[in-house]
Amino acid sequence: MKTAATSELFRKLPSVDDVTSAPGATLLAASYGHDSVVDAARSVLARLRQEITSGLLDEAALELALSGLAVAIENQLLHALSYSLRPVINATGVILHTNLGRAPLGEAALEHIRETAAGYSNLEFDLAGGERGKRDVHVDRLFRRLLHEELKTERPASVSTIVVNNNAAAVLLALNTLADDGEVIVSRGELVEIGGSFRIPDVMVKSGAILREVGTTNRTRTADYERAITERTRLLLRVHRSNFEITGFTEQALTAELATLARKHGIPLMEDLGSGALFDLRSVGISGEPGVLDSLRNGVDVVTYSGDKLLGGPQAGLISGGAELVTRMRSNSLFRALRVDKLIYAALEATLLAYVRHDHDSIPTLRMMRITKEAIGKRAEALAARIATPKLRVEIIDGESIVGGGAAPSSALPTRLLAMTCEGLSADQFSGRLRGSDPSIIVRVEEGRVLLDLRTVFPEQDTAVAAALDGIVR
Repeated sequence: MKTAATSELFRKLPSVDDVTSAPGATLLAASYGHDSVVDAARSVLARLRQEITSGLLDEAALELALSGLAVAIENQLLHALSYSLRPVINATGVILHTNLGRAPLGEAALEHIRETAAGYSNLEFDLAGGERGKRDVHVDRLFRRLLHEELKTERPASVSTIVVNNNAAAVLLALNTLADDGEVIVSRGELVEIGGSFRIPDVMVKSGAILREVGTTNRTRTADYERAITERTRLLLRVHRSNFEITGFTEQALTAELATLARKHGIPLMEDLGSGALFDLRSVGISGEPGVLDSLRNGVDVVTYSGDKLLGGPQAGLISGGAELVTRMRSNSLFRALRVDKLIYAALEATLLAYVRHDHDSIPTLRMMRITKEAIGKRAEALAARIATPKLRVEIIDGESIVGGGAAPSSALPTRLLAMTCEGLSADQFSGRLRGSDPSIIVRVEEGRVLLDLRTVFPEQDTAVAAALDGIVR
Protein backbone atom coordinates (compact mmCIF):
# COMPACT_ATOMS: atom_id res chain seq x y z
CA MET A 1 0.00 0.00 0.00
CA LYS A 2 1.33 3.43 -0.96
CA THR A 3 1.78 5.99 1.81
CA ALA A 4 2.13 9.74 1.36
CA ALA A 5 5.88 9.37 1.90
CA THR A 6 6.31 6.66 -0.72
CA SER A 7 4.11 8.56 -3.18
CA GLU A 8 6.39 11.56 -2.78
CA LEU A 9 9.42 9.37 -3.48
CA PHE A 10 7.80 7.98 -6.61
CA ARG A 11 7.17 11.54 -7.85
CA LYS A 12 10.89 12.27 -7.57
CA LEU A 13 11.72 9.52 -10.10
CA PRO A 14 12.50 10.95 -13.54
CA SER A 15 10.93 9.61 -16.73
CA VAL A 16 12.84 7.33 -19.06
CA ASP A 17 13.00 10.16 -21.62
CA ASP A 18 14.47 12.53 -19.04
CA VAL A 19 17.11 10.00 -18.06
CA THR A 20 18.13 9.08 -21.61
CA SER A 21 18.36 12.70 -22.75
CA ALA A 22 20.80 13.60 -19.96
CA PRO A 23 24.45 14.17 -21.05
CA GLY A 24 25.74 11.02 -19.36
CA ALA A 25 23.18 8.80 -21.09
CA THR A 26 23.83 10.50 -24.43
CA LEU A 27 27.51 9.57 -24.19
CA LEU A 28 26.56 5.96 -23.38
CA ALA A 29 24.24 5.87 -26.40
CA ALA A 30 27.18 6.70 -28.66
CA SER A 31 28.93 3.53 -27.47
CA TYR A 32 26.08 1.12 -26.80
CA GLY A 33 23.24 2.39 -29.01
CA HIS A 34 20.12 4.36 -28.05
CA ASP A 35 17.81 1.34 -27.70
CA SER A 36 20.19 -0.44 -25.33
CA VAL A 37 20.47 2.66 -23.15
CA VAL A 38 16.68 2.99 -23.03
CA ASP A 39 16.33 -0.65 -21.92
CA ALA A 40 19.01 -0.15 -19.26
CA ALA A 41 17.33 3.03 -17.98
CA ARG A 42 14.00 1.22 -17.68
CA SER A 43 15.65 -1.57 -15.69
CA VAL A 44 17.39 0.85 -13.31
CA LEU A 45 14.20 2.86 -12.71
CA ALA A 46 12.17 -0.32 -12.19
CA ARG A 47 14.69 -1.41 -9.57
CA LEU A 48 14.38 1.94 -7.78
CA ARG A 49 10.58 1.64 -7.79
CA GLN A 50 10.85 -1.83 -6.26
CA GLU A 51 13.21 -0.58 -3.56
CA ILE A 52 10.84 2.31 -2.73
CA THR A 53 7.91 -0.13 -2.52
CA SER A 54 9.92 -2.42 -0.23
CA GLY A 55 10.85 0.47 2.06
CA LEU A 56 14.54 0.19 1.29
CA LEU A 57 14.95 3.81 0.16
CA ASP A 58 14.25 6.98 2.09
CA GLU A 59 14.51 10.48 0.62
CA ALA A 60 18.26 10.82 1.26
CA ALA A 61 19.05 7.39 -0.16
CA LEU A 62 16.93 8.08 -3.24
CA GLU A 63 18.70 11.40 -3.87
CA LEU A 64 22.02 9.58 -3.70
CA ALA A 65 20.79 6.90 -6.11
CA LEU A 66 19.49 9.51 -8.57
CA SER A 67 22.81 11.33 -8.53
CA GLY A 68 24.47 8.14 -9.74
CA LEU A 69 21.96 7.21 -12.44
CA ALA A 70 24.51 7.40 -15.27
CA VAL A 71 26.84 5.00 -13.45
CA ALA A 72 23.94 2.65 -12.64
CA ILE A 73 22.86 2.64 -16.28
CA GLU A 74 26.39 1.93 -17.45
CA ASN A 75 26.67 -0.97 -14.98
CA GLN A 76 23.34 -2.30 -16.23
CA LEU A 77 24.60 -2.09 -19.81
CA LEU A 78 27.81 -3.90 -18.94
CA HIS A 79 25.79 -6.66 -17.26
CA ALA A 80 23.20 -6.95 -20.03
CA LEU A 81 25.64 -6.86 -22.93
CA SER A 82 28.39 -9.04 -21.47
CA TYR A 83 28.69 -12.76 -22.10
CA SER A 84 26.53 -14.98 -19.93
CA LEU A 85 28.53 -18.07 -20.87
CA ARG A 86 32.01 -17.56 -19.50
CA PRO A 87 35.00 -19.54 -18.20
CA VAL A 88 35.14 -20.79 -14.62
CA ILE A 89 37.83 -22.57 -12.63
CA ASN A 90 36.76 -26.09 -11.72
CA ALA A 91 38.30 -26.89 -8.34
CA THR A 92 35.79 -29.64 -7.48
CA GLY A 93 37.92 -32.57 -8.60
CA VAL A 94 35.05 -33.78 -10.82
CA ILE A 95 36.79 -34.21 -14.18
CA LEU A 96 33.70 -34.52 -16.38
CA HIS A 97 31.51 -32.02 -14.55
CA THR A 98 28.28 -31.87 -16.57
CA ASN A 99 27.24 -28.49 -15.11
CA LEU A 100 30.66 -27.03 -15.97
CA GLY A 101 30.74 -28.20 -19.58
CA ARG A 102 32.22 -31.71 -19.25
CA ALA A 103 35.45 -32.33 -21.14
CA PRO A 104 37.66 -29.27 -21.75
CA LEU A 105 39.20 -29.26 -25.22
CA GLY A 106 42.91 -29.51 -25.96
CA GLU A 107 44.93 -26.76 -27.62
CA ALA A 108 45.04 -28.57 -30.96
CA ALA A 109 41.24 -28.85 -31.02
CA LEU A 110 40.83 -25.15 -30.21
CA GLU A 111 43.29 -24.15 -32.92
CA HIS A 112 41.65 -26.42 -35.51
CA ILE A 113 38.25 -24.89 -34.66
CA ARG A 114 39.69 -21.39 -35.08
CA GLU A 115 41.31 -22.06 -38.44
CA THR A 116 38.27 -23.94 -39.73
CA ALA A 117 35.70 -21.41 -38.54
CA ALA A 118 37.57 -18.27 -39.57
CA GLY A 119 37.05 -18.90 -43.28
CA TYR A 120 35.73 -21.54 -45.65
CA SER A 121 36.59 -25.23 -45.45
CA ASN A 122 36.18 -28.46 -47.37
CA LEU A 123 33.47 -29.66 -44.96
CA GLU A 124 31.45 -31.29 -47.76
CA PHE A 125 33.77 -30.87 -50.73
CA ASP A 126 36.02 -33.49 -52.30
CA LEU A 127 39.19 -31.59 -53.13
CA ALA A 128 40.58 -34.40 -55.29
CA GLY A 129 37.51 -34.85 -57.46
CA GLY A 130 36.19 -31.29 -57.30
CA GLU A 131 32.73 -32.54 -56.36
CA ARG A 132 30.43 -32.56 -53.36
CA GLY A 133 31.74 -34.78 -50.58
CA LYS A 134 30.55 -36.10 -47.22
CA ARG A 135 31.34 -34.49 -43.91
CA ASP A 136 31.73 -37.92 -42.28
CA VAL A 137 35.06 -38.62 -43.99
CA HIS A 138 37.02 -36.21 -41.81
CA VAL A 139 36.61 -38.36 -38.71
CA ASP A 140 35.50 -41.76 -40.04
CA ARG A 141 39.01 -42.32 -41.43
CA LEU A 142 40.44 -41.81 -37.94
CA PHE A 143 37.83 -43.98 -36.24
CA ARG A 144 38.58 -46.73 -38.77
CA ARG A 145 42.23 -46.51 -37.86
CA LEU A 146 41.57 -46.53 -34.12
CA LEU A 147 38.88 -49.22 -34.18
CA HIS A 148 39.02 -51.34 -37.32
CA GLU A 149 42.78 -51.90 -37.29
CA GLU A 150 42.56 -53.07 -33.68
CA LEU A 151 39.75 -55.48 -34.54
CA LYS A 152 40.61 -56.74 -38.01
CA THR A 153 42.13 -60.01 -36.82
CA GLU A 154 39.06 -60.78 -34.73
CA ARG A 155 36.22 -59.27 -36.75
CA PRO A 156 36.64 -59.19 -40.52
CA ALA A 157 33.73 -56.83 -41.16
CA SER A 158 34.73 -53.19 -41.44
CA VAL A 159 33.72 -50.75 -38.72
CA SER A 160 32.22 -47.35 -39.58
CA THR A 161 31.37 -44.37 -37.40
CA ILE A 162 28.93 -41.48 -37.81
CA VAL A 163 28.47 -38.40 -35.64
CA VAL A 164 25.29 -36.76 -34.32
CA ASN A 165 24.77 -34.02 -31.74
CA ASN A 166 24.81 -36.09 -28.53
CA ASN A 167 24.50 -39.65 -27.27
CA ALA A 168 20.75 -39.37 -26.75
CA ALA A 169 20.46 -38.53 -30.45
CA ALA A 170 22.73 -41.47 -31.29
CA VAL A 171 20.45 -43.86 -29.38
CA LEU A 172 17.35 -42.35 -30.99
CA LEU A 173 18.77 -42.65 -34.51
CA ALA A 174 19.98 -46.21 -34.01
CA LEU A 175 16.69 -47.42 -32.53
CA ASN A 176 14.60 -45.71 -35.19
CA THR A 177 16.73 -47.17 -37.98
CA LEU A 178 17.02 -50.70 -36.67
CA ALA A 179 13.78 -51.25 -34.77
CA ASP A 180 11.04 -48.86 -35.90
CA ASP A 181 7.68 -50.60 -35.23
CA GLY A 182 9.53 -53.65 -33.91
CA GLU A 183 10.45 -54.93 -30.46
CA VAL A 184 13.69 -54.17 -28.62
CA ILE A 185 14.61 -56.46 -25.76
CA VAL A 186 16.19 -54.77 -22.70
CA SER A 187 16.93 -55.96 -19.18
CA ARG A 188 14.80 -54.34 -16.49
CA GLY A 189 18.03 -53.58 -14.64
CA GLU A 190 19.19 -51.39 -17.54
CA LEU A 191 16.18 -49.10 -17.99
CA VAL A 192 18.24 -46.18 -16.83
CA GLU A 193 17.59 -42.48 -16.35
CA ILE A 194 20.47 -40.04 -16.61
CA GLY A 195 20.66 -36.28 -15.95
CA GLY A 196 17.97 -34.08 -17.44
CA SER A 197 15.34 -36.84 -17.09
CA PHE A 198 16.63 -38.70 -20.15
CA ARG A 199 15.07 -42.16 -19.86
CA ILE A 200 15.70 -45.13 -22.13
CA PRO A 201 11.97 -46.11 -22.26
CA ASP A 202 11.00 -42.56 -23.29
CA VAL A 203 13.61 -42.39 -26.05
CA MET A 204 12.43 -45.77 -27.28
CA VAL A 205 8.87 -44.48 -27.60
CA LYS A 206 10.09 -41.47 -29.60
CA SER A 207 12.10 -43.77 -31.88
CA GLY A 208 9.04 -45.84 -32.81
CA ALA A 209 10.48 -49.00 -31.25
CA ILE A 210 8.53 -51.15 -28.78
CA LEU A 211 10.13 -51.91 -25.42
CA ARG A 212 10.21 -55.55 -24.32
CA GLU A 213 11.48 -55.84 -20.74
CA VAL A 214 13.10 -59.06 -19.52
CA GLY A 215 14.51 -60.34 -16.25
CA THR A 216 14.32 -58.44 -12.98
CA THR A 217 15.97 -55.31 -11.65
CA ASN A 218 18.84 -57.23 -10.10
CA ARG A 219 19.05 -60.46 -12.14
CA THR A 220 18.76 -60.98 -15.89
CA ARG A 221 20.17 -64.02 -17.68
CA THR A 222 20.84 -64.74 -21.35
CA ALA A 223 17.96 -67.23 -21.26
CA ASP A 224 15.57 -64.37 -20.40
CA TYR A 225 16.50 -62.63 -23.65
CA GLU A 226 16.15 -65.83 -25.67
CA ARG A 227 12.67 -66.59 -24.33
CA ALA A 228 11.53 -63.10 -25.29
CA ILE A 229 12.67 -63.29 -28.93
CA THR A 230 9.78 -63.47 -31.42
CA GLU A 231 9.24 -62.71 -35.08
CA ARG A 232 8.73 -59.06 -34.05
CA THR A 233 12.13 -58.75 -32.36
CA ARG A 234 14.40 -56.34 -34.20
CA LEU A 235 17.18 -55.66 -31.71
CA LEU A 236 18.82 -56.74 -28.47
CA LEU A 237 19.84 -53.67 -26.45
CA ARG A 238 22.37 -53.48 -23.66
CA VAL A 239 22.51 -50.21 -21.70
CA HIS A 240 25.59 -49.56 -19.60
CA ARG A 241 24.77 -48.57 -16.03
CA SER A 242 27.03 -45.57 -16.34
CA ASN A 243 25.85 -43.55 -13.34
CA PHE A 244 24.80 -46.16 -10.76
CA GLU A 245 25.55 -49.67 -9.55
CA ILE A 246 23.47 -52.66 -8.49
CA THR A 247 25.24 -54.75 -5.86
CA GLY A 248 24.42 -57.80 -3.80
CA PHE A 249 22.30 -60.63 -5.21
CA THR A 250 22.79 -59.76 -8.88
CA GLU A 251 23.37 -61.37 -12.25
CA GLN A 252 23.87 -59.85 -15.69
CA ALA A 253 24.19 -61.62 -19.03
CA LEU A 254 27.68 -61.45 -20.51
CA THR A 255 27.99 -59.27 -23.59
CA ALA A 256 29.69 -62.07 -25.53
CA GLU A 257 26.78 -64.41 -24.72
CA LEU A 258 24.28 -61.85 -25.99
CA ALA A 259 26.33 -61.42 -29.17
CA THR A 260 26.20 -65.16 -29.78
CA LEU A 261 22.44 -65.17 -29.16
CA ALA A 262 21.93 -62.25 -31.54
CA ARG A 263 23.88 -63.96 -34.32
CA LYS A 264 21.95 -67.17 -33.76
CA HIS A 265 18.66 -65.36 -34.43
CA GLY A 266 20.00 -63.00 -37.08
CA ILE A 267 19.27 -59.79 -35.17
CA PRO A 268 21.73 -57.03 -34.19
CA LEU A 269 23.08 -56.42 -30.69
CA MET A 270 23.41 -52.77 -29.73
CA GLU A 271 25.11 -51.32 -26.66
CA ASP A 272 24.59 -47.82 -25.30
CA LEU A 273 27.89 -47.21 -23.53
CA GLY A 274 27.10 -43.64 -22.55
CA SER A 275 30.63 -42.41 -21.83
CA GLY A 276 32.67 -44.59 -24.16
CA ALA A 277 36.45 -44.65 -23.72
CA LEU A 278 38.98 -45.14 -26.52
CA PHE A 279 41.85 -45.90 -24.14
CA ASP A 280 42.45 -48.47 -21.42
CA LEU A 281 41.01 -47.03 -18.22
CA ARG A 282 42.81 -49.66 -16.19
CA SER A 283 46.02 -47.74 -16.89
CA VAL A 284 44.76 -44.99 -14.56
CA GLY A 285 43.36 -47.37 -11.95
CA ILE A 286 39.73 -47.45 -13.14
CA SER A 287 38.21 -50.90 -13.61
CA GLY A 288 34.77 -52.16 -14.58
CA GLU A 289 34.13 -49.43 -17.17
CA PRO A 290 33.98 -51.02 -20.65
CA GLY A 291 35.49 -49.15 -23.57
CA VAL A 292 34.36 -49.02 -27.17
CA LEU A 293 36.90 -51.63 -28.24
CA ASP A 294 35.79 -53.95 -25.43
CA SER A 295 32.23 -53.87 -26.75
CA LEU A 296 33.20 -54.43 -30.36
CA ARG A 297 35.60 -57.25 -29.45
CA ASN A 298 32.75 -58.94 -27.56
CA GLY A 299 30.66 -58.98 -30.71
CA VAL A 300 28.43 -55.91 -30.28
CA ASP A 301 27.16 -54.80 -33.69
CA VAL A 302 26.45 -51.14 -32.85
CA VAL A 303 27.92 -49.04 -30.04
CA THR A 304 26.68 -45.55 -29.09
CA TYR A 305 28.71 -43.21 -26.88
CA SER A 306 29.50 -39.56 -26.12
CA GLY A 307 32.22 -37.33 -27.50
CA ASP A 308 32.57 -35.02 -24.50
CA LYS A 309 33.00 -37.60 -21.77
CA LEU A 310 35.78 -40.19 -21.57
CA LEU A 311 36.74 -39.51 -25.17
CA GLY A 312 37.75 -35.99 -24.10
CA GLY A 313 36.36 -34.20 -27.16
CA PRO A 314 33.40 -31.94 -28.01
CA GLN A 315 29.75 -32.73 -27.32
CA ALA A 316 28.71 -35.31 -29.89
CA GLY A 317 26.94 -38.64 -30.18
CA LEU A 318 29.04 -41.33 -31.82
CA ILE A 319 27.73 -44.49 -33.47
CA SER A 320 30.35 -47.12 -34.29
CA GLY A 321 29.59 -50.53 -35.73
CA GLY A 322 29.29 -52.74 -38.76
CA ALA A 323 29.48 -50.74 -41.98
CA GLU A 324 26.17 -52.00 -43.33
CA LEU A 325 24.21 -51.04 -40.20
CA VAL A 326 25.89 -47.65 -39.91
CA THR A 327 25.19 -46.93 -43.59
CA ARG A 328 21.50 -47.58 -42.94
CA MET A 329 21.55 -45.05 -40.11
CA ARG A 330 23.30 -42.50 -42.27
CA SER A 331 20.53 -42.88 -44.88
CA ASN A 332 17.84 -42.24 -42.27
CA SER A 333 16.32 -38.75 -42.70
CA LEU A 334 16.77 -38.24 -38.95
CA PHE A 335 20.52 -38.20 -39.48
CA ARG A 336 20.38 -34.84 -41.24
CA ALA A 337 18.28 -33.38 -38.42
CA LEU A 338 20.75 -34.62 -35.82
CA ARG A 339 24.06 -34.06 -37.61
CA VAL A 340 26.79 -31.76 -36.28
CA ASP A 341 28.53 -28.75 -37.80
CA LYS A 342 32.08 -27.95 -38.88
CA LEU A 343 33.13 -26.80 -35.39
CA ILE A 344 32.35 -30.19 -33.87
CA TYR A 345 34.08 -32.03 -36.71
CA ALA A 346 37.16 -29.83 -36.31
CA ALA A 347 37.38 -30.44 -32.55
CA LEU A 348 36.68 -34.15 -32.93
CA GLU A 349 39.23 -34.59 -35.71
CA ALA A 350 41.96 -32.92 -33.64
CA THR A 351 41.08 -35.04 -30.59
CA LEU A 352 41.15 -38.27 -32.57
CA LEU A 353 44.50 -37.36 -34.15
CA ALA A 354 45.92 -37.10 -30.62
CA TYR A 355 44.77 -40.70 -30.03
CA VAL A 356 46.34 -41.84 -33.31
CA ARG A 357 49.62 -40.21 -32.27
CA HIS A 358 49.33 -41.68 -28.73
CA ASP A 359 49.61 -38.12 -27.42
CA HIS A 360 47.16 -38.70 -24.59
CA ASP A 361 48.49 -35.89 -22.41
CA SER A 362 47.36 -33.33 -25.00
CA ILE A 363 43.76 -34.30 -24.19
CA PRO A 364 42.93 -32.51 -20.89
CA THR A 365 40.48 -35.15 -19.65
CA LEU A 366 43.03 -37.94 -20.05
CA ARG A 367 45.83 -35.82 -18.64
CA MET A 368 43.79 -35.05 -15.51
CA MET A 369 43.06 -38.73 -14.97
CA ARG A 370 46.78 -39.55 -15.29
CA ILE A 371 48.05 -36.97 -12.77
CA THR A 372 49.42 -38.66 -9.66
CA LYS A 373 48.39 -37.93 -6.12
CA GLU A 374 51.97 -36.90 -5.36
CA ALA A 375 52.08 -34.33 -8.17
CA ILE A 376 48.81 -32.79 -6.99
CA GLY A 377 50.13 -32.73 -3.43
CA LYS A 378 53.19 -30.72 -4.46
CA ARG A 379 51.04 -28.15 -6.26
CA ALA A 380 48.74 -27.94 -3.24
CA GLU A 381 51.71 -27.26 -0.93
CA ALA A 382 53.01 -24.54 -3.25
CA LEU A 383 49.61 -22.88 -3.43
CA ALA A 384 49.14 -23.08 0.34
CA ALA A 385 52.47 -21.30 0.81
CA ARG A 386 51.30 -18.44 -1.44
CA ILE A 387 48.11 -17.79 0.54
CA ALA A 388 49.46 -18.02 4.08
CA THR A 389 47.52 -15.57 6.27
CA PRO A 390 46.13 -15.73 9.84
CA LYS A 391 42.56 -15.29 8.56
CA LEU A 392 42.75 -18.38 6.38
CA ARG A 393 43.31 -21.79 7.91
CA VAL A 394 44.64 -24.22 5.30
CA GLU A 395 45.23 -27.92 5.71
CA ILE A 396 46.32 -30.38 3.00
CA ILE A 397 44.47 -33.68 3.35
CA ASP A 398 43.97 -36.92 1.43
CA GLY A 399 40.86 -37.11 -0.70
CA GLU A 400 39.32 -38.50 -3.87
CA SER A 401 38.66 -37.08 -7.31
CA ILE A 402 35.92 -38.59 -9.45
CA VAL A 403 35.56 -39.00 -13.19
CA GLY A 404 31.98 -37.69 -13.32
CA GLY A 405 29.79 -37.36 -16.38
CA GLY A 406 28.05 -40.64 -15.55
CA ALA A 407 31.28 -42.61 -15.95
CA ALA A 408 32.77 -45.13 -13.51
CA PRO A 409 30.42 -44.29 -10.60
CA SER A 410 32.25 -46.56 -8.15
CA SER A 411 35.77 -45.51 -9.12
CA ALA A 412 37.75 -42.72 -7.49
CA LEU A 413 41.20 -41.30 -8.08
CA PRO A 414 43.34 -40.60 -4.99
CA THR A 415 44.22 -36.93 -4.61
CA ARG A 416 45.34 -34.26 -2.15
CA LEU A 417 42.92 -31.52 -1.17
CA LEU A 418 43.29 -27.99 0.15
CA ALA A 419 40.83 -27.91 3.09
CA MET A 420 40.17 -24.32 4.15
CA THR A 421 38.19 -22.23 6.62
CA CYS A 422 38.08 -18.43 6.60
CA GLU A 423 37.73 -16.27 9.70
CA GLY A 424 34.38 -14.50 9.77
CA LEU A 425 32.84 -16.55 6.97
CA SER A 426 30.90 -19.80 6.98
CA ALA A 427 31.92 -22.43 4.45
CA ASP A 428 28.91 -21.59 2.29
CA GLN A 429 29.71 -17.87 2.43
CA PHE A 430 33.36 -18.60 1.59
CA SER A 431 32.27 -20.76 -1.35
CA GLY A 432 29.94 -17.98 -2.51
CA ARG A 433 32.76 -15.43 -2.44
CA LEU A 434 34.88 -17.74 -4.61
CA ARG A 435 32.02 -18.10 -7.09
CA GLY A 436 31.81 -14.31 -7.19
CA SER A 437 35.47 -13.86 -8.06
CA ASP A 438 36.67 -13.23 -11.60
CA PRO A 439 37.00 -15.85 -12.91
CA SER A 440 34.52 -17.76 -10.77
CA ILE A 441 36.03 -20.62 -8.76
CA ILE A 442 33.78 -23.61 -8.13
CA VAL A 443 34.66 -25.71 -5.07
CA ARG A 444 33.25 -28.42 -2.82
CA VAL A 445 31.95 -27.80 0.70
CA GLU A 446 32.17 -30.68 3.17
CA GLU A 447 32.01 -30.80 6.95
CA GLY A 448 32.15 -27.02 7.28
CA ARG A 449 35.24 -26.61 5.10
CA VAL A 450 35.90 -25.46 1.56
CA LEU A 451 37.77 -28.11 -0.42
CA LEU A 452 39.89 -27.36 -3.50
CA ASP A 453 41.08 -30.25 -5.67
CA LEU A 454 43.81 -29.10 -8.05
CA ARG A 455 43.40 -32.16 -10.28
CA THR A 456 40.82 -30.22 -12.29
CA VAL A 457 42.54 -26.83 -12.01
CA PHE A 458 44.91 -26.08 -14.88
CA PRO A 459 48.40 -25.23 -13.53
CA GLU A 460 48.29 -21.81 -15.18
CA GLN A 461 45.15 -21.07 -13.11
CA ASP A 462 46.92 -21.45 -9.76
CA THR A 463 47.83 -17.76 -9.77
CA ALA A 464 44.19 -16.74 -10.26
CA VAL A 465 43.14 -19.03 -7.39
CA ALA A 466 45.78 -17.52 -5.09
CA ALA A 467 44.71 -13.99 -6.06
CA ALA A 468 41.03 -14.75 -5.40
CA LEU A 469 41.80 -16.23 -1.98
CA ASP A 470 44.03 -13.28 -1.11
CA GLY A 471 41.26 -10.86 -2.12
CA ILE A 472 38.69 -12.63 0.08
CA VAL A 473 40.77 -12.65 3.28
CA ARG A 474 41.96 -9.04 3.03
